[in-house]
Amino acid sequence: MKIQPVSHLSLAETTAGKLVASILDGSLQPGTQLPPERELMSQLGISRSTLREALKSLEEKKLIESRPHVGWFARAIDASNMTQAKEMAGSAAQAASRRATSEPPTGPLRVPIAPDKPIHIPNLKKDRGGTFEFISWWEREKVQNARVLVIGAGALGNEVIKNLALMGVGNLFIVDFDKVEAANLSRSVLFRETDNNRSKAEIAAARAKSINPDVHVQYLNGDVTTQLGLGVFRRMDVVIGCLDNREARLAVNRFCYWVNKPWVDGAIQELLGLARVFVPGQGACYECTLTEQALRDLSLRYSCPLLARQNILLGKVPTTPTIASIIGGMQSQEALKLINKMPVEPGKVIHYNGMVNEMHTTAYVARDDCESHWMYGDITELPARAEHTTLADLLRIARADLGPDAMIELDQELITSLECPNCHTVEHVLRPLSEVSFEAGHCPTCGILRESTLTHIVSGEENFLHRTLDSVGIPPLHIVRAHNGVEYRFYELTGDLPEALHFRHFERSRVDVSATARGRVHIKGEVKLKGITTKPTHGRVKLRG
Repeated sequence: MKIQPVSHLSLAETTAGKLVASILDGSLQPGTQLPPERELMSQLGISRSTLREALKSLEEKKLIESRPHVGWFARAIDASNMTQAKEMAGSAAQAASRRATSEPPTGPLRVPIAPDKPIHIPNLKKDRGGTFEFISWWEREKVQNARVLVIGAGALGNEVIKNLALMGVGNLFIVDFDKVEAANLSRSVLFRETDNNRSKAEIAAARAKSINPDVHVQYLNGDVTTQLGLGVFRRMDVVIGCLDNREARLAVNRFCYWVNKPWVDGAIQELLGLARVFVPGQGACYECTLTEQALRDLSLRYSCPLLARQNILLGKVPTTPTIASIIGGMQSQEALKLINKMPVEPGKVIHYNGMVNEMHTTAYVARDDCESHWMYGDITELPARAEHTTLADLLRIARADLGPDAMIELDQELITSLECPNCHTVEHVLRPLSEVSFEAGHCPTCGILRESTLTHIVSGEENFLHRTLDSVGIPPLHIVRAHNGVEYRFYELTGDLPEALHFRHFERSRVDVSATARGRVHIKGEVKLKGITTKPTHGRVKLRG
């Protein structure tokens, strides 16, 4: 008896198969326009990102075509693609049949056991991670090679960083823009009185290294929303958010979705806390959880961006060290499960109420129209650096790929001028929004808030194309978008990789941590770039018609 292998199709592949079946059975005649994306998402019960992935695969197989600014149209199926079309439709039908007849799993989730894990008796007197070897599913090599980005080094971040260092997670990148103050000492295990007014990220990284010298660390004293390149996110295994404001969470959520990386969010206040895992394409994301009122509050930054940013940076949340350790422990545990490829529950939230010692889990509902549900296509790795590459340089590369109508789309607003509504004086600024304070937005003569002229598009007609990318707010190792109104291309500044991502801070720091943290740490050694190509990307991400 010949047994056929079981086909494991993704949701996008199943969707593509169903659409092909509609063409084969005549429901969609050649030349007929497909229903609008919103209607297809509703009929198929899928997200926009899944639908677009399916449409893209059908276009590559020449089964449908895109007409700019109009929509998607069915193409004729002939001898050149008939076999492939039938295989796609048949595989989708078989997968749907198996799902319909299979019984749902019952009982508790089972912890996977690595069947090939060799029996190893560690030397507990010399091996600091030896006891972990007794855990059936623990894979030391995965943990030691893991790269984890921790955003926020406050009370919650302290607990997460401490846990990751103790567990031997090999590479930690810590980001925070704040400095240590006396009030932090009551709830932050990594800080000392002598650390006053020093960078939280730097001190936390140094202390993580002192906890476990085998861990490699790197830190950034900066704002994750504007100063950390997407290429860093792209090279992480897990991102952990220990944040205290919605804008930063929304930014991290979008960054992770764009480059298809899971992230673990945590939030605490007094004796209350929550932890949740977000995995792109699996359940709800963070933006899906926001109410309409919350989204309106975030949109206020467009009416007065300088004031909104000022208020965000001043946000403080009252917490206790106990709730920080509870939620920080949950976040660290979820990150460990992701590293070891264990099952998690994305799109769900664990609520903990320390007032009554109650815990419950709730599932969020994914929104089909969520703006965060967009994954970047193929990324072109350029041997270019943000501090040397100009807007004109990048525009030339984009137009070589996309034609003369290509334009660059910036992630943050660029303030081009400030005009006083009273005396009508105009100051030409040309600085990213993140670098203009609320105070600087006021007229030096009248003292009133000036009106900002903003842009996030570089079309090629500007008089500042000679400016470098970093001067307009593009961080090192970032992935910059370009489009021509029909499709997007994505360009990474991979030339920044050796300096932007190295995990070599405090590598020689086996002495007093506080002394090391005071001075500048010089990084030695090089990181070789691999797989860099200057050729245009082969994949395309189509804009909605």
